[in-house]
Amino acid sequence: MARKKKRKGRIKSQAQRRKFAELLVKGKIKPEVYERWNRGAGGKSLPEHVRKKKRKRGKKKRRP
Repeated sequence: MARKKKRKGRIKSQAQRRKFAELLVKGKIKPEVYERWNRGAGGKSLPEHVRKKKRKRGKKKRRP
């Protein structure tokens, strides 16, 4: 059974895109890094912010 690989290294929101662009202008990251992360997002319209998904809790087991 093949598993899907989790894609890392892509910008997920507009806020992240702005932050990376700011770091690029300040010279804290290389242009190649910015391009690699931005390319992963493609030309999609991204949400303004992204929050982590909450994990679902399993039901508690009752003792008989």
